[in-house]
Amino acid sequence: MSPVAREARPRLSTIQAPVHEDLERVSDEIRRIVMADFTLIGEVNDHLLLMQGKLFRPTLLLLSSRVGGAPSRDVLTLAAVVELVHLATLVHDDAVDHSVLRRGLPTVNALWTHQVAIIMGDYLYSRGVTELARLGNLEALVVLAQAANEMSVGEMRQLLSYDALDFTEDDYYRLIAAKTASLMSAACEMGALAGVAANARRPLARYGHNLGMAFQIADDLLDYTGSEAVTGKPTGHDLRERKVTLPLVGAMARASAAETEEIRRFFTRVEPNDEEIARIIQIAEERRGLDYARARARDYADLAEAALADLDADGPAVDALRDAVSYAVDRSR
Repeated sequence: MSPVAREARPRLSTIQAPVHEDLERVSDEIRRIVMADFTLIGEVNDHLLLMQGKLFRPTLLLLSSRVGGAPSRDVLTLAAVVELVHLATLVHDDAVDHSVLRRGLPTVNALWTHQVAIIMGDYLYSRGVTELARLGNLEALVVLAQAANEMSVGEMRQLLSYDALDFTEDDYYRLIAAKTASLMSAACEMGALAGVAANARRPLARYGHNLGMAFQIADDLLDYTGSEAVTGKPTGHDLRERKVTLPLVGAMARASAAETEEIRRFFTRVEPNDEEIARIIQIAEERRGLDYARARARDYADLAEAALADLDADGPAVDALRDAVSYAVDRSR
């Protein structure tokens, strides 16, 4: 059994404790960066700030910056920029997917239009790039730009992943590496750039990648096991949008011919109903697709732990990064 599996699940507040005061300043920094003298942008920004999540990626950046000593004064801006890019991708994803809820609140495209959502995503990203340019931090800009490019490619991959019978496990890993792990890796690497431990950059980037892989697999599992009250979106949301994720990929390797045909028919449906979605979830559970996904999430969690071991450092920040691994794979939302 992996070290991650043996530990009790830590609370996010415990992970964020070493950087709690900085996180409050990050929220203020986000408001400063997105402020605009344009009524509609201001209204959408106000709504987006209500939707602001748990600041997990800024937390990773701030913790990474503290490995080996105190970070530079630019770290708060870097953390804010990472969250803005993350928020931009969510706004774009919701528009592409025609989603109406995000974190229990109406999406930008549901309250305004898809055009407004796309423009606002572009605005958030461009504001982040502008801030990095203002700081003159070329290395951080390169890291973030590469991650943004990978996320765009990942979104395009997802648009093509509607055929469950052609979507392989390797396809899935490439997809989540681009859509999720790239930004978490960038957050940790940018944190290292703002810190004093130059030799921590590569291990922290590797840690962020593997943490991101574990995090996304766990998130995809929640779509099969969670509830709308817990996750802020309907259970089966991915299936409703005909997105193929690891629980289904794992189940299909063990599915009978009749079950495979059921899955094939399901993915021809334009608007599957609740009963059809429940049936696919049942097949995924009975054919051990959920167990398979849990095991793969823990494999990536172990790789994240190993990357931290390569840091040859300790202290509250490293302890919190280690706790973040357990949080990523065992959270309920």
